[in-house]
Formats: sequence, structure tokens, C-alpha cells
Amino acid sequence: MTEIAATAVITVLCEKLISGDLMKLARSKGIDCQLNKWKNTLPMIQAVLGDASQKHITVPGVQLWVNNLQDLVYDIDDVLDDLATDALRRKLNQEALASTSTSKVLKIIPTCCTNFTPRNIMYGQKMSSRLDEITTKLDDLIVLKNNLGLNVNVERSNMTERRLEQTSLVDESKIMGREGDKEALMGKLLGNEESDQNVSILTIVGMGGIGKTTIAKLLYNEQKVKDHFEVRAWVCISEEFDVFNICNAIFEALGGENKRFSNLDPLHVGLKEKLLKKRFLLVLDDVWNEDHSKWELLQSPLLVGAPGSKIIVTTRSIRVASVMDSQETYSLGVLSNEDALSLFAQHAVGEKNFDKHPTLKLLGEGILKKCGRLPLALKTLGRVVKGYKNGDEWEKLLNSEIWDIEDGSEILPALRISYYHLPPYLKQLFAYCSLFPKDYVFDKKKLILLWVAEGFLSQSKGNKSMEFLGHEYFEELKSRSFFQHSTSDESESGYTMHDLINDLATSVAGEFSFRLDGEVDVSDTNESFDKFRHFSLVGPISYRKLNELQRSKRLRTFLLMSVACRNDCFLDKVLVKLLPELQSLRVLSVIDLALGHDRITPISVITKVPESIGSLKHLRYLNFSHSNITCLPEQVSHLYNLQSLLVHNCYWLSSLPRSFAKLINMRHLDISDTPKLNKTPLGIGGMTRLQTLPMVFIGEGDGFKISDLKGLTDLQGQLSIMGLDKVINPIQAKDANLHQKKGLEVLEMKWSDVFDDARNDWIEYEEVLKELRPHPKLKILKILFYKGTRFPSWVGDPSFDQLTELTLCGCRSTQLPTLGCLGSLKTLIVERMSEVKTVGIEFFAPTNSFIGIAFPSLEVLEFEDMQGWQRWSINSGDEHGTPTSFPCLHEISIRCCPELAEVSIGLIPSLRVLHVAECSAEVLKGMVGMSSSLVELKMLSVKGLAQLHGEDLTHLGAVEHLSIWNCDELRYLWERESEACKSLVSLQKLEVWNCKKLVSSAEKDDNFGISMKSVKEVMFSNCETLESYNCPNSVERLEINNCGSMTSLTFSAVQEHPSTLTESIVSDFGFLPMSHLTFLDIGFCKNLKSLSDEHFQSLTSLEEMFICDCPSMDYSFPCGVWPPNLRSLTIGGLNKPMSKWGQQNFPASLVFLHLYGRDSEVVSFAVTDDVRNTTTPASCFLLPPSLVCLRLEDFKDVESFSEVLQHVPCLKRLEIFSCPKITDLKNIYDPSNLTIMVRQ
Repeated sequence: MTEIAATAVITVLCEKLISGDLMKLARSKGIDCQLNKWKNTLPMIQAVLGDASQKHITVPGVQLWVNNLQDLVYDIDDVLDDLATDALRRKLNQEALASTSTSKVLKIIPTCCTNFTPRNIMYGQKMSSRLDEITTKLDDLIVLKNNLGLNVNVERSNMTERRLEQTSLVDESKIMGREGDKEALMGKLLGNEESDQNVSILTIVGMGGIGKTTIAKLLYNEQKVKDHFEVRAWVCISEEFDVFNICNAIFEALGGENKRFSNLDPLHVGLKEKLLKKRFLLVLDDVWNEDHSKWELLQSPLLVGAPGSKIIVTTRSIRVASVMDSQETYSLGVLSNEDALSLFAQHAVGEKNFDKHPTLKLLGEGILKKCGRLPLALKTLGRVVKGYKNGDEWEKLLNSEIWDIEDGSEILPALRISYYHLPPYLKQLFAYCSLFPKDYVFDKKKLILLWVAEGFLSQSKGNKSMEFLGHEYFEELKSRSFFQHSTSDESESGYTMHDLINDLATSVAGEFSFRLDGEVDVSDTNESFDKFRHFSLVGPISYRKLNELQRSKRLRTFLLMSVACRNDCFLDKVLVKLLPELQSLRVLSVIDLALGHDRITPISVITKVPESIGSLKHLRYLNFSHSNITCLPEQVSHLYNLQSLLVHNCYWLSSLPRSFAKLINMRHLDISDTPKLNKTPLGIGGMTRLQTLPMVFIGEGDGFKISDLKGLTDLQGQLSIMGLDKVINPIQAKDANLHQKKGLEVLEMKWSDVFDDARNDWIEYEEVLKELRPHPKLKILKILFYKGTRFPSWVGDPSFDQLTELTLCGCRSTQLPTLGCLGSLKTLIVERMSEVKTVGIEFFAPTNSFIGIAFPSLEVLEFEDMQGWQRWSINSGDEHGTPTSFPCLHEISIRCCPELAEVSIGLIPSLRVLHVAECSAEVLKGMVGMSSSLVELKMLSVKGLAQLHGEDLTHLGAVEHLSIWNCDELRYLWERESEACKSLVSLQKLEVWNCKKLVSSAEKDDNFGISMKSVKEVMFSNCETLESYNCPNSVERLEINNCGSMTSLTFSAVQEHPSTLTESIVSDFGFLPMSHLTFLDIGFCKNLKSLSDEHFQSLTSLEEMFICDCPSMDYSFPCGVWPPNLRSLTIGGLNKPMSKWGQQNFPASLVFLHLYGRDSEVVSFAVTDDVRNTTTPASCFLLPPSLVCLRLEDFKDVESFSEVLQHVPCLKRLEIFSCPKITDLKNIYDPSNLTIMVRQ
């Protein structure tokens, strides 16, 4: 099927052959006759490719003829590109010679290039010989074409000529024919089947394209499932079963911070902590692994989940289910005839059935039988025939010979059909995607840049840019189901290919493209490296793999993805050796273009760009992003054809080539996130084709000027203009023509944060910012460190009807601009504007002239570090009190506004989240009264806050999360417990941190038996004077740490009969049988004297307990009684030495034990079951035999532990910290069964 690329490439070649500059050069060198012959011959060959695309299936030799043609057109393209590049070089040289000494940009062109002679541009006999060879091969192809009987302009199916329109199909979430499967799987997922393990595995098995992932998605997103499981995670596995990457993906999916784990051990610990005692659902999608040891390694941290936890596995192999010890295996079959026909009808005719199309129904049933009733194939083929109602095209598809292809592959004929009916311009774009691995997350914009660089996108489509065409083509491929939105990409901008579609791309890419995956040994492949034109390497780098590429001297694409190697300098050395051999390269990229399909930022593997890069004159795309390079060599400026240069996230990059201006074909320069780069190259304003330019730096003297932006009319996306304080000429600001740059979506204007006398506020207002008005289609605007005393009228002008986010930071204006008329504004951030003292009506609308709703779309409003702000007041609401502003506002944050004394802006019923930090209690009071719908209230360092008064509490009936930090004057949370219980009826989480004067939750403990029924989590930390706390019975998680004055902790409960109140008041610590507590953490409470551990048996829900560093604890604790279902215990630092504890009767459920041994007097360990009938030394601590994980810390006198191991049969992990005398653990255990970590 290589005819696809040949068709498209010939179109591009014909465009090049009519180039005036190229033909002018050809005439001067006497080779124009050859080129004219090509110009006539190539369209003749192109005209028979339609016939070849059909006959290659049945006529022997046609496919070989097409392959030879493709090989030749690549050679022709290289020759024409050589000529075009030399023509461009000659043009630049002539301009340089004609210029005067005042042109500093052109003076940077080397002398060797300005001395234009035939000797410097190497034509003559060598070039003539190349042309003669190509012409001979063209003639041979013409002769062979006739021998094969290929006819000119054979009519293709109409479907290949017509662009598929964007259609509105039935919602894909409405899956046909899977209701019974879903119901059965829901029963298995939520049922209470008897199991001796907490975590069980449900495997969905079926062939590719049958809908395994779809049914898993339905289950995963079902509301009953969301309510049933505490945490959920979805991870796509695919063919490479990398335990570390999978565990890391699970950790991140569970909401883990973006950590970089050095190895598997700390990752397993972190993952276990995430899942411990939680009922979780984990979906492992598309599993191929049949190695039981890998599965055992992966599942080890998953076994700590609460009973009822489930793992859903989707796989094509029943053996995978066996390897993973699946308790339930569910085989997913094909759709019934009725459901399959209905699904096909939805995508083919936009109806639920064929009742209105009886003629098409018979044809549809035939197609149904051909594609085996597979959902993926039905959906794809339905879109192929969408819009053709006369049946002729349906019949052609049904009778196509493609159904009968038997090439030994597993590619569905139905998918081959869908590919065959793509137009040629889409076929080569699709086939190019074979270079990317399965489950790769495509960034559409970056993929289009590659298409552009490869010359796949014609430049003769009217006024449409190549990038715009690429966008249209991508959307067309997506509409035909070749791409789908990624489920793992949070930004929703990523796309993936179904595995079967990826297989199809690999199948049709032909012999000129090759992807080397993973650990494949190149010596084991039968590939002809010398034929490759497009190559990608996925996975670890090896010298052997890259060394083979020296044979691929005509390579056009070189992509290294998910790169990993042990030595950072290794790739530097390889590139120095390899690049001189790859003189035909169009694309060079040494990172994963989407940061890896595992979504982990790649480790830098390159530190220096070789100088030989300058010899790659065909290069269009160069990507060294995320590397440790410090500069680009001057030779980069010799790459006259370069279109895309990507060096984003290069932290150490500090300079670009001085001769950058010679890159006149540059379209995309991505230098974002390069903090050490602070200078814009001279002459960049002449790159009139630039579309991507994330930031520019205004220079002094001869440096970059704001007016240099004038000619960059095609800029797209984001632009940050740094150093605007250097602009003093209003004409230059006006010449920037920002108002004409309609492609910009994000604009940042930044002055220096140094406000010295050299800056003039009038110039910055009248002559700069006023003239820098952007295009009204802007979406995000940031203005930083502007010194003008006021903002120009365009800031806030309602014509900016697409502006969704606005940031004003560090500006010296004395008042805020009028912003209430920005109809689409959703986020407004105002920071460090110390000169603003009052925010009034002018902030909302032009005074006395506005009728309507101010800030109609605003959702988030933030004020921070407003040191001079004193008053925020406005008459909000009409005569009936209905608000006329902020109808959608749900979050307000006011931080570090110490002078703010008055807040009066009326009611904001939509407000849900309120953060107040480093402000006065008056501000808090005014803000709390704005809404009775607050769900989250966070207070930090609120000055003058002694307690929340009853009037404040009445507004907090909807609050679920209450957080109080660093309020040094807070003595009580509220006046009366009963009053708080009546008001805080929705409170679920209470956090109090670093409130040094807090004594108790309530000032007056009236009606003590009444408690909050809704609160589930309570945390007190670093509250030094807190003496007591009455814990409601509903609490599930309680943490009290570093509360040195704590002496009394009490629990109260409401019994089954609402009329009967009972209370449990224990002088130090008490529990009731009804406690819902699952997690208890008491630490560093030096005055807490006793725990009534005789009540521990009543804590039937408690699973995790931390009791540490409470040195005043009564000597009777612990007494050997523990919560019956305790699974994890961390304990130590108590009054009673561990050596005196005796037998503790730990419950059989205890699997994790962490012991702090400081001052424990313990010298040895034993296991309870082995010493019941023997006498143990007083200094011996008895361990329970049920342990899976044991951590011992700071046992200075223990000398041996190896003999204990054989008596703890379930132990999987042993951690020894700061136990210097334990040295007998080396080489005595089976690492497959037990992991040991020792740290001194």
C-alpha cells in the first residue's frame, strides 16, 4: 500500500518543480532540461496510481513497482531539496552582498557563504550524474507501468474523493447490546462473594475490538461504583509490563503528588500507604503479561486494601487471567445480530435501525457478517459509508477484494477497508503514526508539526496554512475513529489510537518505516536498515541499536522516544558519530514528544548539540526539549530549511545562535520554560512566518525592540513580552501591532519589578500600555509590574468577549480597572497592588451608566498581598436585595491584606469556597456573611480571631471542610458546643493547626452529650495549650499531634433511640462501643497520662493506630487489650519500656507493625506462638505471627533477628532503621519472598 505516500509526495514534487528560484538556478547550471522532463513524467506516473492501488491486491508485481516508485520519489525529493536549499543560500548571499554595512543582521552571514562560486555550490558532473540516474529509473518505471497494464486516471471510489463531513452521532456512552454484560459484571463488582482475600480480581476477556475497555469504562464511571469504592484508579498497561512504571501510574492516579521515586521500594511503600485499609477499585486495561513473577511483584502493595477491594483486568488472553490468579473471568462475546446491526446503523445512517433504508439493510447485513460483529469494526466501517444512501458505494465495499487478503497478520479486514477508503492525503498521515508505540498519547499540535516537516501537507491549498490543513486532516482522521480522546490525559488535549488501529498503521506503513520497540535485539530482526526513511526507537538506548542506523544513510525521520540510558554522555557521543551519516534527515527528536506515554517527564540524556548538526541542510524539525544543553551551536543557523525548533524545558539553556536571523523558514520556536534564557536573538523580527514564539525580551540599544513584532502577523498561542520598562517610544509600541495578531490566545506583559526613578509612569501608561492593545479574541491576559497610575480603557473593555482569565500583579495603579463588563471572564487574580486603597463601584462598571449584571461569568476571584487595601464596598443588589453581580462566583480568596477593614459587597449566594489569610477578623466576618452555601472555609493567620461567634456560625450550615491555621489569638473554636452542633450540621472535616492559645473547642461545655453527627475527620496539630477535646462519635479519623497541654480527650455518642442521650466522660481518654473510629493518631502529647485501653475491644472499626512519644502515659498502658480488627500499629516512646510489656495478645488481623525502640530496654525478639509454653527473657519483645510488614527503629541493644524470620510466615517486608548491632540479615533469605531494608 505504499502508493499512498508516492501519490502525496509526487504532488509536493510537482509544486517544487514550478518554483521560480529553483528553475532559475537549474537554468544557470544547465540542468533545467532534466527537471522539465521530470515535471512532465511525474504527473503521468501519478495518474496510474489509482489503478495501482486496486491492482496491487491481485496483479503480481504491482506492489513491487509501487515500492520502487516510492524509493525513487524520495531520491527525487532529496535532489530537489538540495537544489532548493542552494537556491535559497544563493538568494541570501546576493542580499548580503547588496546590503550596506548598516545591516547588522546580514553581516553575520559567513564570508564563505557570500563568496558564491560554482565550486562552493557543488554541481557539475556529480549532480548531472545523479539526475541522469534518476531520469533513467523514471523511464524504466514508465516502461514497466505499461507492461503491468496500469491505466491512467482509473476512477476511484467516490468515497476516496469526498471529504468526510463532521457529523453529530449518537452519544458513544450509549453502548449497544451490553446491558446484560454490564448487569452481570456489576453484580460481581459490588457483590459480597465469599473470599479469603481482601482484594479480588475480575478479568474481562475478549478479542481485540470487542469492547472490553468500553464495558470497563461503563463500570468505572457508574455512580453506584463511585459510591461503593473509597478510591479508584485507571491505568492502561498494554504490551510492556513494566512494574515500576505501572506502580507509579497507579500512585499518580490515586492522587499522589508528582514524586520521582528512585526505585521500586519507596514507591511500593508510598502506594501501600495510599491503599491501606481502603476499599479501592483498580482497572488494569489491556494486559498482555504472562509472567507470574512480574504480577506477584506488582500486586504486593495492593494486598493491603480493605475487604471488598477489586481489580478489573481487561485482556485478550485467557492465560493472562490465569497468571493473575483471577477469581472471576468474564468472557465478552460479539454483539448479537440485532445489536450489531443497530450499532452499525447509528454510525452509517444516524438511525437506530435500517427501517427507513430497506435497500441498505441487506447490504449492511452483508457487511456485518464480513466484519464479525465487532463493535470497533462496525463503528469504523459505519463512518466510511456515512452519507452514501444509494447503495452503490456500500456494494463496492461489500464486494471489495480487500476482505480476502491473507497476509498472516491479525489486521481486521474491516479496518483495512476503512483505511483503503481514505483519501491519499490522509493515508500517509495515518501511516506515519506507525512510528509511535501503542497507547502513546498524541499531542495534536506536535504531531502536525512533524507532518509539516515531512512535507506531507501541500502549500498550495489556497490561503490555508500547512498547520491549518494539518488540523483539518487530524480532525478528519478523528472523525473516522482513527484517533480517540485519551482517557489518561487530564488536560483532555491528548489522543490515542486503539491497539488494532496502531497495528493497522504499522501494517500499511510499508518497508520504509520502522519502529524499534523496547528490548528488541536488532540482530534478530530481518529489517533492511538501508531502506529505512522513517525510524523511531522506543525504550532503552543501546550502542548496537543506534550503530545500525549508520546503514540508513537516506533516513528522513529519527525519533528517540521514552529514552533511557545509564550514562548521560552516551547519547552525546553517539550523535557526534551518527549525525554526519544521516544527511537526508528532515526530523530529529531526542525526547518523547508527549513526555512519555507513561506521562513521566523524561530524564535528560543529552548535554550538548553536536556542531555537525549544521550539515543537515534538509532538516525541518529539531527537538532537544527537556535536555541539559546550555546553548545551541552557531552551526544551527546554517539550517535554512528549519521550520520547527523546540527547546522547551531546557533549564540550562542560556543562549541561541547569533546568526539566528538566517533561519528565514522558521515557523515554530518553542523556548518556553527556559529560565536562564534572557535575550531574544537579533533579527527575529524578520522571521515573518513565525507562528510559535512563547516569549521575547526587550533589549537595550541594538537589542530586540517591541516594534520587531510588527511583521510577525501569524503568531499563535502564547506570547510573553519581558522587559517592557525598556520601551520608551510610543511609536515602537504602536508598531508592534498586537491588535492585529488574532492568533494569540495568551498574552503576558511584564515590566521590571524594580520601580526606580528611571521609569516614568506617564510613559508606561500613555505611550506604552495604551498602544499595546491586543486583539479582542484574546483568552488569557497577564499584566505584571506596570508602573502607570491607571490602566488604559481597553483593559476591561467588553469587546474582549472571549477573555476568560485576567491577572494583574505588582502594578502601581491606584485603582483597579473596570472589569465587570467582561462577559466571559471566569478567573480574576489581583496581586501585590499596594497602591490600591479602595475597591468600589468603578471596579464593577462605569459609574452611573451600567445596567445589567457585573462579572456575569466570574467563578474564581483572588486578592493577594494587597498591603495598602483598606475598603471593599459597593451597593450590590437592587431594591429587593437580588444580587446584580457575581452570579456564578463560587470561590473567593483574600490573602495578606492586613489593612483591609471593611468588606461590604452584598450577598453572593453562589459562593462555595472561601479562603481568608493574614487579614483581620472583621474581614472574615464580612466575607462569611456573603453566602449560606459555603462548602469550604479556610482561615490562616486571621488577626483578632478569638472564636467563631454564633452569628458567624449561622452562615456555615453547608460547610463540609473547616480549616484554621496559625490563628495565634484563637482560644476557643466557638462559645457553646450546642450552638456549633446546631449550626455546623454538614461539617465533615475539621483541621486546626498551629493555634498556640487554643484551650478547647468550646468556651462553655453545655449539653455535653450533644455532638456533631456529620463530622468524620478531626485534626489538631501544634496547639500547645489545648487541654481537652470532646470527639463526636461520628468521627472516623482523629489526629492529635504536638499538643503538649492535652490532658483530656472524651468521646460522646447518640444511642439508637434519638431521645436518649448518653455520654462517656473519662478523665483522660475514653471510648464508647458505638465508635466509628477507623484511624487514630496520638503523638507528641507529653502530658497525656492514660489511655483507657480496657475499652479498646469496643473499637471494632479501628484499623490504624499511631501512639507515639507520650512519655507521661500511665505505666499500665498497654495492658494487652487491642481493637479486634486492628491492621496497622505504630507505637513507641511511652512511659512503660517495651521490655516490660509482656504478652500483648495482638489481634490476628494485625499485618503492619512499626516499633520505636528508643529507651525500650529490648535486647531480643521472639514470636508469640513459639513461646507460649516457654520462658522468655524479660528483655524480649513478643511479635505476632500475622505480620506482613515489620519496621523496627532505634533498637540499639538488639544484636540478632535472623532466627525470628522463620517464625513469621507471612512477612513480606522487613525494615531495620538505626539498629546498629543487627548484622545477621545478609544472604539468609529468599528475595522473591521477603524484602529487607536496612538503614543505619
